[in-house]
Amino acid sequence: MDRHALHQPSSSSSIPATANTVWTDASPLLEVACKDLRDGELIHVDNFNLYAAMSALEIMDPKMDSGIVNRYCSVDEAIEDGVAPVPISTDKTTDVQCVIDIMDHLLTCEATWHKGHSLAQTVFSCAYLLRPERTSSHALLHSYCKVIRATCKAVITVVSDARTHEEEDLFTMAYGLPLSGDGDEKCLSLLNAVEENISRQLRACKAPSSKRKPLEDIEPLQTNFDLEEGYCKALLCRLRFRKHFFHVLTCMRRPQGRGLELARKHIASCISELGVILKSAEFLMSNAHGTCEDATEDRTTASGHQAIGFDASLNSRISAPTPPRSIKILSWKKAIEYFEKLLHDLDIICSYPLDPSLEVLLRFVAQFQKAQPDLVARAHLQLLLVQDGKLYGKCPMFSLIIRAARLPEVFLHHDIQKNEYVVQLGQLVINMLKILCTNAAWQRRKLGKILQDWRVIYVQIELAFRKDFGEGSSISNGDNASARILKHILIWVEEQTYWISHRFLILGFELELYSPSEYCMVYWYLYVVLIRLAEKTHLKMTVSDGSGKYTSTSCMFCFQGQWPELRSKNVCVV
Repeated sequence: MDRHALHQPSSSSSIPATANTVWTDASPLLEVACKDLRDGELIHVDNFNLYAAMSALEIMDPKMDSGIVNRYCSVDEAIEDGVAPVPISTDKTTDVQCVIDIMDHLLTCEATWHKGHSLAQTVFSCAYLLRPERTSSHALLHSYCKVIRATCKAVITVVSDARTHEEEDLFTMAYGLPLSGDGDEKCLSLLNAVEENISRQLRACKAPSSKRKPLEDIEPLQTNFDLEEGYCKALLCRLRFRKHFFHVLTCMRRPQGRGLELARKHIASCISELGVILKSAEFLMSNAHGTCEDATEDRTTASGHQAIGFDASLNSRISAPTPPRSIKILSWKKAIEYFEKLLHDLDIICSYPLDPSLEVLLRFVAQFQKAQPDLVARAHLQLLLVQDGKLYGKCPMFSLIIRAARLPEVFLHHDIQKNEYVVQLGQLVINMLKILCTNAAWQRRKLGKILQDWRVIYVQIELAFRKDFGEGSSISNGDNASARILKHILIWVEEQTYWISHRFLILGFELELYSPSEYCMVYWYLYVVLIRLAEKTHLKMTVSDGSGKYTSTSCMFCFQGQWPELRSKNVCVV
């Protein structure tokens, strides 16, 4: 048995003894019990039942026991054992190689975290991040670790504010990790200083021999002059990617979409730097020293060398009460592909013109979701759409409803917006927009639930309308603006209810929830829903134009935009 598994608690333990606690080694007792137990048996008290058995903790099982210590009892013990040395090596060339490997492995850990795994077992499996003060003497590593912590904090804030983390609860759990270090708010200034220094070194090594003497006061990055240019380029593209990516996150959080144009410029820079990072792999692999990882395709660094300073078990104690998951870190190439897709999705969000039309907005969100964006992109989309209870932070929900119901803008400031049911309707629109930004499975589940809410609000507004204005109120009667607004809103609410029903049914196809035997029934539902949707859309257009005419031809005109969804499923519509 590993000596660390039987390590007795002492003053170096992460949970030291106090006046009220006494540590006792239970290993001998467990060993004796194991000898007497047969397979399938367990030790329990008299009141132990099936429910307790389902939530029981299996001691020493890596998949169940969150307190199990695989190698080290604490981060300090791992550091004392030489897991994360500073400096990494006395040889400058080796030191630079190891720092690049750490940068690459952190990138793969970050992508794995974005995919829904625990922050403690991915990014913060790096001992350098857990003890930030130790890297202060190493400017390159110190600045990179600072911007990594700041980036993780920014991403957690975005996902928490959007509340999309309900899809994956572990994403935002920080477990008391040091997300904020001293001076992290100056992470970009430190990164810029390091970047400028390396840029000067690159210019110095690329300068002709006749001009090299005036630059001799610049200390080289490492000792091998022939490799200086390659290592400078490899470091610069990684530092610049980090800088631009952090700018993307901060610009997209600016209120009312004011930073979207600038964010697009930083996104373009990020994509460009990712291309340079990919190209640096050939140089790094050809000059890597030491043993490389066995599987070339699964390597987590560009060089293929295993990164120093990482141990997934470092945070096993603080991860309680959740059992540790078996995590496979994404490969370096897959991490690059993930960030390329994330940046592409963010660029689509930034390129949206912030149209105040709900119809245009819903079409954009539905189209955006077809690309299956990940959690971070969808969280940014939701925060852009809904800010302070307004669309884009500047368009009140009542004005959005007025435009959607095709009412004149003269009614935008009508007092009916203070009506209790109109306020509730505005909140329903907000909830719908937030739901549409979740993943497909979560979205379908929530849409099925809010359908009833839309039906209830329709009944409430209809009853209020009949109570205040009676059955015979005419829509064309301009003397009563409130009656006209409510009648238009009633038509629009019905139309929106059918749109939600249509979205609910289509998501079932995307999630492959229907069996072939159910297709006929689902197609019939879609046919009915789309016919009703077209009727309500045509009625809304007819009423807004002041025309009382209604024909089936006009109805089918509104229906045409829905056919592609059915054609992709080989549906024949008569």
